[in-house]
Amino acid sequence: MSKERVKELLGQLREELRKTDVDEELDKMIGELDDEIQGVVDADADVNDLIDRAKGFEADFATKHPAVERFMREVIDTLVRMGI
Repeated sequence: MSKERVKELLGQLREELRKTDVDEELDKMIGELDDEIQGVVDADADVNDLIDRAKGFEADFATKHPAVERFMREVIDTLVRMGI
């Protein structure tokens, strides 16, 4: 998996979020997570804590926003496969 794939998935996640009714707090947290993921992908840094945080979002999305959860799962899986 490539960095470009992660960036593509993040774009799809952002697009899906635009179509989904999420509250302001969750939207802000997702924006911060997106920024962190972008920084990690660009810097090839270790992201174990970031992956754990993303999994927390994924669990919340699974019940409230299933379409968004799918993209979050793909982002997490891609980061894990990249070994970053």
